[in-house]
Amino acid sequence: LAYMNHQALAITIETSRATYWSRSRNELWEKGATSGHTQKVVSMALDCDGDALIMRVEQVGSACHTGDRSCFHRPLQLTEDN
Repeated sequence: LAYMNHQALAITIETSRATYWSRSRNELWEKGATSGHTQKVVSMALDCDGDALIMRVEQVGSACHTGDRSCFHRPLQLTEDN
C-alpha cells in the first residue's frame, strides 16, 4: 500500500516503473531507485470510485523496508466471536 499523486501516476504509466509520492518527505520516489528492489508494473486497475488503484507488479527483491517480500507479513488472529 502506497500513496500516489497525479505526477507519480503519470510517471508510472509512462515508464512502467512504480513511482510513488512520499508524504513525509514531500517528494516523488521510484521504488527500488536506491535499493535495487524494483517494481515493474504489469497491469493497473481503478476501483469503482476512481480513488484507489491496484497494480500487479514484477517484484525484484523485497517490497518492504524490513526486507520482507511484502509489507503485509504480520497476520492477525480473529476471535471465534467473529
